[in-house]
Amino acid sequence: MTALAVSPAAAPPRPSLARLTGVELRKMTDTRAGRWLLALVALTGVVSVPIVIATSPGRDQGLQDMFSIAQLGPQLLLPVVGILAVTAEWSQRTALTTFALVPVRWRVAVAKLLAGAVLGLASLPVTLATAVAGRGAGGLVGRSEGSWHLPSFVVGTAALLAVTGVLTGMAFGMLLMNTPLAITLNFVLPVALTTLTQTVHRLRGPLGWVDLSRATEPLSDVGVTSGEWARVATALAVWLAVPLAAGVVRLNRREIN
Repeated sequence: MTALAVSPAAAPPRPSLARLTGVELRKMTDTRAGRWLLALVALTGVVSVPIVIATSPGRDQGLQDMFSIAQLGPQLLLPVVGILAVTAEWSQRTALTTFALVPVRWRVAVAKLLAGAVLGLASLPVTLATAVAGRGAGGLVGRSEGSWHLPSFVVGTAALLAVTGVLTGMAFGMLLMNTPLAITLNFVLPVALTTLTQTVHRLRGPLGWVDLSRATEPLSDVGVTSGEWARVATALAVWLAVPLAAGVVRLNRREIN
């Protein structure tokens, strides 16, 4: 009696990077913490814009002013969403499932970063709609007298800050892998650095290259020089590139249990 040769079953194809990005984006919005944070992002603009309408002079209530106010929520809270997207894998013990399904860890890291960038860009229509509604409401009640003009470079700067804010939060999360510590340092370190540059005049020049808030200030004006772009690149390297590189290395080496 002859034995039948059985060919081994073909391995299933690994999920594409686009599919992994969709999964990671869904993780950010499906959890209770993620939903509350995203709701707070929108609520911050909804609350802050009426306050500006009620308290600011009419000439300071243009569409660009409203847009700047509406960005406060994304700038403050989207980095926290990025941190939770990384650290929740370890605090909720889902890392074992994630990396069992996708053993190549750098692909998971890239998918998380792409999802964070998508989330940052998705915040722009919300802030823009809030700004337009605020300017319109202010005009209806006779409070807003500012221009309806919104320069394209202002929107581009907002997109850059939204994306880099989320990615910086993810970089801190990958590096520290501890939710409270990452959130605390994400808020405390920039404030401490800005305070130091304002109080110690000798450090104002050198630290201006690593203070992200100061480095990005010129981006809201027309005609950014090459030197100002160099400051932005240096600050992003310190706050984003270096922590992210170290975080990816730690992610690849960390034992999953």
